[in-house]
Amino acid sequence: MKLTEIIENFDFKNPDYLPIMENRRKRLQWLKANPSEITYLKSYYRENIADFINQWGMTYDPRNTNPNIPKMMPFILMPKQVEWITWALEHWKNGEPGIVEKTRTVGMSWVSMAFACSLCVLYDELSIGFGSRKEKYVDKKGDLDSLLEKGRMFIMMLPRQFRGGFERNKTDKLMLLNFPESGSSIKGETGDGIGRGGRSSLYFVDESAFLERPYLIDASLSENTNCRIDISTPNGLDNSFAERRHSGKVDVFTFHWRDDLRRDQAWYDAKVLQIDNPVIVAQELDINYSASKEGVVIPSEWIQAAVDAHIKLGIEPTGIKKGGWDVADTGKDKNAFCARHGILIEHMEEWSGVNGDILESTYRVFAICDKLKYRSFDYDADGLGASVRGDARAANATRYPGTDISVIPFHGGGAVINPDDMVTEDRRNSDFFVNLKAQAWWSLRMRFRNAYRAIVEKIEVDPDSIISIPSNLPNFNKLIGELSQPTYKMNNVGKLLIDKKPDGVASPNMADSVMIAFAPLIPQIDWDDAAFIREIETNYEEGGISEWESL
Repeated sequence: MKLTEIIENFDFKNPDYLPIMENRRKRLQWLKANPSEITYLKSYYRENIADFINQWGMTYDPRNTNPNIPKMMPFILMPKQVEWITWALEHWKNGEPGIVEKTRTVGMSWVSMAFACSLCVLYDELSIGFGSRKEKYVDKKGDLDSLLEKGRMFIMMLPRQFRGGFERNKTDKLMLLNFPESGSSIKGETGDGIGRGGRSSLYFVDESAFLERPYLIDASLSENTNCRIDISTPNGLDNSFAERRHSGKVDVFTFHWRDDLRRDQAWYDAKVLQIDNPVIVAQELDINYSASKEGVVIPSEWIQAAVDAHIKLGIEPTGIKKGGWDVADTGKDKNAFCARHGILIEHMEEWSGVNGDILESTYRVFAICDKLKYRSFDYDADGLGASVRGDARAANATRYPGTDISVIPFHGGGAVINPDDMVTEDRRNSDFFVNLKAQAWWSLRMRFRNAYRAIVEKIEVDPDSIISIPSNLPNFNKLIGELSQPTYKMNNVGKLLIDKKPDGVASPNMADSVMIAFAPLIPQIDWDDAAFIREIETNYEEGGISEWESL
């Protein structure tokens, strides 16, 4: 069996390394018999780093207690790790910075070191930096918890033909790995000295959110390299890592525990019990930046409970099918569209408005609705969305009779729905919420709370009052991060205010689209009347008031 077939069918929970090692043995025999092919292979591997690691790399995990699984094993990359390697290679070649937000213990340290070592073996004259807050995290010989020691082990377990001339204790020293054949090197730096050691082709900052004086490092690295890649679990919003991650100016790669094929829901549930601290769980497992912030509208543990809630509770989604569109133009914010079938988020899509306009995005939303057989959507009608009504009218005018899509404005800054309904025993909607946006976010909060009560606390709730997020939803990881971003507080007259962008982070566009799709229903004309009303409005605009009155 070919190695590609072995990897495609590889079971990361119950790994069998024998076929892989047998494949490597034959591959190495061929290489020894055909030494002239090394030049061609290196040329191929330069553009296919993941293949190089899969075919020759080794890794080590001291946590393996299963006697059938060795602690030292072939380095077989998961699909998300392959995706990251492609992402990192492109950023290095284009001289672009990047940010990697991750769950703790998903193997990013090993992958980044294997990637860096592979570059140094295959490319000439590279200088790659690794920095972290303490020396023991960067390099401590004999300690595989340190980054450069991982690199030493990875290199020494490669066939000699692919070590780049590296020899342990000869071409390396503390905080430095040299590759004589390529002239490349990997250096380590710590603390405030990160970035001060010359120039780098590529620089990795490990656990960037936990640096003590990150702004000093930001300044030094700005002169050190064109490609800085920060890798970290979140540590709240009040740090340079979080600011840059949410700025919209730096490309972000997310590695969530759900991307780790060794993990599943049972693993997560056990970790939650073991850690027994919702803030740590939210930050280190759920990649939640707002976990330690007061007044989070939707706590992370509620969001995690809602993942595949319809499956966990055995609910077949029924009810309304409609979309929610958070509108953006040509700026840095993106359009986001959420398609809802009853309690279920059925589809999620995000796109940039750059080099386009709102009319073009309106046609795109219509196309999504047609594909899903949806006949209506709500849209953010405040600000940029003000033109959607006219654009939607133009779109509907081009459709066959009877196929119109009902387009309903959502005015978040407007008055609450059902103002006299009671929120608590002594507070009406109009007394409790400052506007419709606050009411809609609070309504969404209640859906997540009910999902948590039903699944975690085993409390009986109305099955139509929950929300479910499929784990295979496109943009899943980004969505669950955005949903826990908004915070709330009371204004000076005691009404609830929503802050979607605490500490100046970027707007949560996809989460906004969910809020709009699940907002309390605004009384509307029947869909079948929509074409009639449009005809009235068109006649009024084209023919004058007499034609309107005659109808």
